[in-house]
Amino acid sequence: MSAGFMKPNREIKEFDAGDVMAVMITDPGTIRENNEDVGIFTYAMDEKGSRGKRYLMMVADGMGGHNGGEVASAMAAEIITREFFKFDDPIEPGLAKSFVLANRKIFERSMADEAVSGMGTTCTAIGLDEHHIYYAHVGDSRGYLLTNDAIHRFTQDHTYVQELVKMGRISASDAPLHPNRNILTQAMGTQALLHFDKGKLETPFRRNAILMICSDGLSEYLNENEIATILAARELREAGNEMVEQAMQRGGRDNITVVLAKKME
Repeated sequence: MSAGFMKPNREIKEFDAGDVMAVMITDPGTIRENNEDVGIFTYAMDEKGSRGKRYLMMVADGMGGHNGGEVASAMAAEIITREFFKFDDPIEPGLAKSFVLANRKIFERSMADEAVSGMGTTCTAIGLDEHHIYYAHVGDSRGYLLTNDAIHRFTQDHTYVQELVKMGRISASDAPLHPNRNILTQAMGTQALLHFDKGKLETPFRRNAILMICSDGLSEYLNENEIATILAARELREAGNEMVEQAMQRGGRDNITVVLAKKME
């Protein structure tokens, strides 16, 4: 692995939650001075009364002039983390309610504060109990599940280019090269009413399975086969750092964030 782009402001956090190991890595990239991405992994210290909520992982990729993107992604991370671990809602409706509340708070702040007017953020979050995987998603950050060396992306980009693919106007293979591939059709905080995806994966979270969420600063440069190969061959921290380094070497024009979680038992 080349360390040629390794910078002192790359943030790396590792987590040992017993039956789950996790790592969060975020880097501003090669061009941007500020980092509008936020990566989260957290877990319930006390399982009693938490309605089975064990873990939460999330990536939010902010957008907006001045510091608006940083404000939006930070608000999404703080609100969703706080709301998710409230005791009164099971995982799936808890995630949904936290998304709706975060959207409302970000939108209200954007309308009230001219300095962050028009801000918004992507948000992809995964909530876990002991074996099951639930998610909520808006924007073009991505969620993946790796099992037995096979990778499955369970989120769909909310972008103009993805709409063209669904309408049959361009092919899926043309989408990564389209000049308007980064134009979002949905984002958190940009409208009063949020349209987002949510669900429960059919595949349970079994031993050696790996969950991954990343911002488009990583998925812009690495395809699914490359991601699967790296995850299958390396430990979490090394795999995450390798993917960030690859994105940097191939351009790194955006902030780059990845959160990985591996089921250990």
